[in-house]
Amino acid sequence: MQTVTDRVSNPFGMQPPCERFVPGYGDANAHFHVIGDHPGVHGGSETGVPFTDCEAGRRLQRALHDAGLLRTTGDAPDVESTYLSYLHTCVPDAEPAEDDYARMEPFFDAELRAIAAHVLLPVGERATRHILETCTARRPDDVDIESLHATELLGSGWLVMPIREPSRWASDDATRLVDAIDTLQSTDYRRETDLGRFVAGTDRYLVR
Repeated sequence: MQTVTDRVSNPFGMQPPCERFVPGYGDANAHFHVIGDHPGVHGGSETGVPFTDCEAGRRLQRALHDAGLLRTTGDAPDVESTYLSYLHTCVPDAEPAEDDYARMEPFFDAELRAIAAHVLLPVGERATRHILETCTARRPDDVDIESLHATELLGSGWLVMPIREPSRWASDDATRLVDAIDTLQSTDYRRETDLGRFVAGTDRYLVR
């Protein structure tokens, strides 16, 4: 099912329990969902757009642009079938506690399922641990999170490609990410099957 909206920022009208927050941004029918931590880590407190106004965000945007997921970079990037959001959308006064993330979880989960992207790209350790725990059969404590950078993992209805924290990228991390996304896009990453032949009518019925 496709979402019909011309809103790029906060297309689902999310209202988290705070005055200042950085809502999701991008294509509501995106194939790729880039998931960060919170505005204090990955930026956007001033612009209201995830992965902006900080060096980590700029590094990631450049790589996403080179991989074809952004048409332009900047404070209001032009996306290409891509959605950007955070686990914790509120602008924090200090490092969020576990209870703060728990309060944000229903909002993130609702957006994750509304977007229903084919590929999840969690950025940094916290986002990666959360996606591994909730969207794959892997236990985060059983893997080296850092080693998963730009690696394709099979999730529960999604493909997952973790991204190392951009502020700690080594010299080849951006290139590895761009190459991995390029390779992924050359495959049938959607992994959909048409079951329309089993139902009445001529419409396609695609499932993952």
